[in-house]
Amino acid sequence: METQLRAALIGWLRGDPAITAAVNLVDEAETSRAAMPWLALVASASVDWSSKTHTGREIRVALELRHRSDVPGDAADLLRQIEARVEALPDQQSAYSIAGIQFLRARTERRAKNERASLVEYRFRCLAA
Repeated sequence: METQLRAALIGWLRGDPAITAAVNLVDEAETSRAAMPWLALVASASVDWSSKTHTGREIRVALELRHRSDVPGDAADLLRQIEARVEALPDQQSAYSIAGIQFLRARTERRAKNERASLVEYRFRCLAA
């Protein structure tokens, strides 16, 4: 389910015209082939979340927005759009259903040469179809 959720989430984010207009790439992992700004699904992990009758997974996902700026917080609107899009991922997927999506935490840091990285983490609880 983890791999399927990753693919669904990337496709869902790519399907948002406002997000794709604001970034050069939406993809898996950190990528050096794209100019900033870009959005990447940088990590995921899953644990069992099964019941007596259904196979399930709790999947944690981390998304990172990387951009350059002199101004702290100038990507706040874009981050809100990304969070809203993640939280609107349809519950019914082809091989599983999403029982819940929960924001876990966010972190933003400034790096060398005015590069900024904003990380948002979510928990998805999924049940096999």
